[in-house]
This record gives sequence, C-alpha cells and structure tokens, in this order.
Amino acid sequence: MTPEQLFNIVKITHVPDLKWSDTYNAKVDCYSERYKMDIELKCRNKHYDELMIEKDKYDSLMQRSSRYNTTPIYINSTPKGVFVFNLGAVPEPQWKDKGGLPTTSHFNNKTLIVKTVGFLPINLAKKISE
Repeated sequence: MTPEQLFNIVKITHVPDLKWSDTYNAKVDCYSERYKMDIELKCRNKHYDELMIEKDKYDSLMQRSSRYNTTPIYINSTPKGVFVFNLGAVPEPQWKDKGGLPTTSHFNNKTLIVKTVGFLPINLAKKISE
C-alpha cells in the first residue's frame, strides 16, 4: 500500500475532511479540522506486532497537538490491516537509537543513518481496515 492509498482509505471510511499538509516534507502528513486531528501515515510491507515510530515524528505530532489542541494520530498499514494509534492516549514509547535506517522514505536517497525510534504494540491501536 502507498501513503496515497492509505490516505484515501482513511478519508473514505473515517475522516471525510482529511487533507494533506501543505508542506511536502512536513512531519505531520495530514490533518482533519472537523475532528481536530494531526496525522502521520506509515505503510509497512511486513506485519509486526510492534510498529516503529521515529522520535522526531512523535515529538512533532505531540508538540503540534499541544499547540493547536488537536489529537495526535499515528496510522500504520501492514499486510494484516490498518492500525490507528491515538498517541495522546497510549504510553510514550521507550526510545532507542537504531542504525541502518534510510534517511527518508520519500526520496531516492539510499543513505542509511541512525535514528531514535520507539515501538507501539498493535494491541494499543484500533484496527480500522483489513
């Protein structure tokens, strides 16, 4: 699944006013004014019982949520479904540095770097699609 496909699933099934963020390289992918949500989307080609989130993306969602009184949402698709985390309602992940991760998934830059990441158990998510 691509981020565009995931965006469309969420928009059609749950958040009809969903809009992409204005900035292409934004830490927050999309938002809903009606539901007061800021959302990060991530597509995984493999299913994991814990889904990774980068600390800088988590921090951006939490800061924006605090600043604009929105709900910070992290949505992951895997081959087993679409999982939605309300980051304001789950414990903050334990952070650790993990090497060998791509600089970005949006560009053709294949450089691998160390990122600070945490893991969210899928049992803390709401499954919204198969």
